[in-house]
Amino acid sequence: MRFTAIASGVIGACLLAFPAVAGDRATKEEAVSMVDKAVAAIKTNGAETAYAEISKKDGPFTAHDLYIVVYGLDGKCLAHGANAKLIGKDLSEAQDVDGKYYIRERLDLAGKNSNFWQSYKFTNPETKKVEPKLMYCQRLAQTAVCGGIYIP
Repeated sequence: MRFTAIASGVIGACLLAFPAVAGDRATKEEAVSMVDKAVAAIKTNGAETAYAEISKKDGPFTAHDLYIVVYGLDGKCLAHGANAKLIGKDLSEAQDVDGKYYIRERLDLAGKNSNFWQSYKFTNPETKKVEPKLMYCQRLAQTAVCGGIYIP
C-alpha cells in the first residue's frame, strides 16, 4: 500500500512536470505568428531596421526556442535571432547531422512557394541538443523569412 502511494506520487509529479517542459517549446501556431510579425515589420520599417530587431538575441523576434532568420535567395544570411555571427555569410553549403543541405532545400522551396514548412535537424538553443526541427518560411521579395519549432 505504501509503495503504491509513493509510486502514485512520483508518477503524479512527473505528469505535472511534463506540461512545464512542453510549455517552454514553441508551437506551430507561434512560429507562423512570429514569421507574420517579422514580415510585417520588414514591410513597415524597412529591411535594415527590421533585420537589426530580428537579430537581437533577446529581442521581440525570439521566444524560448523560437527565433526568426532571414535568408536571401542566394543563400546569404541577412538576419538571425540566435546567432549574429552567421549574418552576412553564405550558408547554402550548410548541412544538418544527416548530411541534408537544409539551406539549399529551403531556398529551393522559397523559389517555388510563397510559404512552406521544412524539416531537418538542428541544435536547439535551449537544450543545446540536436533535435528534429520544423521551419515555417514565407517568401518576401528575394528573401525567405523563417521561424522554427523543435520536436522532442
